Amino acid sequence: MDAAERDLVVETFRKAMTGSSGAALDAALDELGWADLLTEEPDTAIPVVFALLGETGSHASVLNDVVAQAGGEPLGTTVTLPFTGGRWVRWERADAPSAQPSSEGAGDLLDPTLPLRLAAPGDPGLPLAAAHRALGWWLLGTGRTMLALAREHALARAQFGRPIASFQAVRHRLAETLVALEGAEATLNAATASPEPFTCLLAKAAAGRAALDAARHCQQVLAGIGFTAEHDFHHHLRRALTLDGLLGSARDLTRQAGAHIREQGQAPRLINL
Repeated sequence: MDAAERDLVVETFRKAMTGSSGAALDAALDELGWADLLTEEPDTAIPVVFALLGETGSHASVLNDVVAQAGGEPLGTTVTLPFTGGRWVRWERADAPSAQPSSEGAGDLLDPTLPLRLAAPGDPGLPLAAAHRALGWWLLGTGRTMLALAREHALARAQFGRPIASFQAVRHRLAETLVALEGAEATLNAATASPEPFTCLLAKAAAGRAALDAARHCQQVLAGIGFTAEHDFHHHLRRALTLDGLLGSARDLTRQAGAHIREQGQAPRLINL
């Protein structure tokens, strides 16, 4: 797929995701040929679709398809996935119940805004390399959106007669966020070029850490408005926390990587500089 074709795919999927989530977005992605794209062009399908999910703040059950394909299962299957803290979840192919506590079935939802339901333990040998990459791109898209919201606020908000974007403390936080996100993207690109399980695990850990760093720095830039439900930031912050825990948090995966390196007695070369 050349650059022009990829740009067309990006814009097509972005339009589908804008203002649509859950079962409706699943149906829209099916009509756009998500399954065929994942099968024929996985190195395009995964970065494009999952980064756009982060950018737009929408959600779909496409992670099931990534795991199913890696395990040789038919697309459309719903799989049970590990979550940090020894829990297991299923990303249902349906809309989440209302976030109201009285809603039937809402009590076992891990996140009331997502159809992510607690489940009995699944297969510990599930192939997760591609899913780690997918969630890494989703976290990266979420982090970039948080950065864009904080930057927009910093340019518009004035104190002492000038935009807060001119203050060194604010500029440093935004710069550190950008560096973390760029580093995570480089790791994800390396995992796409060499999709070994260890490389993909590190890519997801790096993306999770970058998204959490983005949440912390951008919250400080946004200050009080970032805590309000009226501002979009809280939605992306919640999403980053949930996605970081899915398939292992950044902290958990870093521990796993350290244990792997100790066991092997050496650290593998991930990128040739």
